[in-house]
Amino acid sequence: MERCARVHRFTLILCIFLCAAACADGFAQAPPAKGTPPATPRAERILDQRDATPLAAPATPQKTETEKYTLSQDRYEKAIAYSRAGYTLYFVMSFFDVLVMILVLKLGVAAKFRDFAENLSGSRFLQGLVYIPVLVLTLDVLDLPLRLYGHSLSLRYEQSVQRWGSWMWDWAKAELLGTAFAVILVVILYAVMRRSPRRWWLYFWFASLPIIFVIVFVSPWFIDPLFNKFEPLDAKHPELVTEIEKVVQRAGLQIPRERMFLMQASEKTNRINAYVTGFGASKRVVVWDTTIQKTTTPETLFIFGHEAGHYKLGHIRDGFIFFAALLLVTFYAGFRGMHWALDRWARDWRIYGPEDWASLALFLLLLQVVIFAASPLINGFSRMQEHAADVYGLEVIHGIVPDSPEVAAHAFQVMGEVDLSDPNPPAFITFWLYSHPPLADRLVFAHTYDPWSKGEPPKYVK
Repeated sequence: MERCARVHRFTLILCIFLCAAACADGFAQAPPAKGTPPATPRAERILDQRDATPLAAPATPQKTETEKYTLSQDRYEKAIAYSRAGYTLYFVMSFFDVLVMILVLKLGVAAKFRDFAENLSGSRFLQGLVYIPVLVLTLDVLDLPLRLYGHSLSLRYEQSVQRWGSWMWDWAKAELLGTAFAVILVVILYAVMRRSPRRWWLYFWFASLPIIFVIVFVSPWFIDPLFNKFEPLDAKHPELVTEIEKVVQRAGLQIPRERMFLMQASEKTNRINAYVTGFGASKRVVVWDTTIQKTTTPETLFIFGHEAGHYKLGHIRDGFIFFAALLLVTFYAGFRGMHWALDRWARDWRIYGPEDWASLALFLLLLQVVIFAASPLINGFSRMQEHAADVYGLEVIHGIVPDSPEVAAHAFQVMGEVDLSDPNPPAFITFWLYSHPPLADRLVFAHTYDPWSKGEPPKYVK
C-alpha cells in the first residue's frame, strides 16, 4: 500500500514491521517497493476492445471462465513498462540512499551537523532535538527527486490521480510525523547507548517494542486519517455490509458493522485494494471505494473474505512477533557493524564513538543495508500469509457466493488489469520484491481450489 510507504526514513527502517503488522499488506500491493504479483504461468496477450473501455466503470462478470490472467495488447505493454520502471526505481533508490549516507559520513557532513548542534547548546537533550531533525530531513530532501519521479510514473500510467500539490502536502505531513517519531526513538536510543555501551541493542529493542505497538494501535485513529478520508462502510453501502455480515457469520468472527470502513481512495488513485489494520479496539477492515466501483458485490465479498482471513488467522499478531524478532537481529547487526566501522574510519569521519550524535548516520546506513538484505525473508513471510488468506477467502465464501472459484479468479483478473500487474517479471524480482504470490498463480489457484468435490476437508473454514 502507498499508505505504508509514506513513512519517514528512520521510522521506515526502525519500524519496518509496523506496516506489515498494521496493513497485513492488503489484498494488493503498490510498486515499486513491493512490486505487483507476476504472472505464472505466463500471462497471455489478447487483442480485444477493452483498450477503449473506461476502467472506472463497474466490472461485469465474464461469460467465459477466467482460467488464466490475460491482458489486452495495450495494457500488456503498459504493464511491462510500468513494472520495469518501478523495479528499476526501487533498486536505484535503495542504492542511492546508501550512497548518500556514505557520502554524509565520508565528507564529514554528519560531524558538521553535530558541531552545529553542540555549539547551540551544552545540553545533550537539546543537541538531539537539533541534530536529529537536521540529519534526517537532509537525507529525505536529497532523495525527494527520486520520489517525485516515482509519482510521475504513477501519473503517466494512470495509477494515480493525485495532483502535485496534494502529493507534496502528504509528503510534508509524513516528514513532520516521521521526524517526531525519529526524535523520540533516537533520543531513547542514544540514552540507552550511554547507559549500556555493550547491551544497548537489547535494551533499546525492549524499549522500542511498546512504542511501536502504540503506533500500530493508534494509527487507524490518528495517523491514517491524515492521508485519506474514512467513513463507515454502512453509511454508503448498507446492502454490501449486509452481504458482508453473512461472510462474518460464516467465519465466526466478531467484526461489527462499525468496524468496517470505506476509504476514499479514488481521490488519489485508480488502484483497488483492501486491508486490515490495528490491534484490539482499533482493529478494523478497510475497503477502498475504487474496489467497490470496479468489482462486483460477489468479488468484493471474496476480497473481504481474504481480509477476514488475516483477521481470523492472527496475521497481525504473527506479523508483529516475526518482525519484532527480525528487529532484534537488525539491532544486534547494527551494534556489531558500528563497532567494526568505527574501528576503521572513526578518525576519517570525525566520530568520537558510538554515543556521538554523528554516529546516527552510520546507524541508519547499517539498518538500511540489513533491511534491504532481509527483503527476501520479509516478503517470503508475507507471501506465506497472503496465500493463507487467499485460501481462507475462498473457503469462507463457498456456499454463500455462487460459482465462488470463478468469482475469485475474475477478481484477480480485474485487479491485474486495473493495477497493471506485471505479466512476466524475472524470477529474481519475484523472490526479492513481491509481498504476495504471483497474481496468475493466485488466479489459477482460485479457479481450481475445490476440496469439497474431492471429498477433502477445507483447511480453515469447516
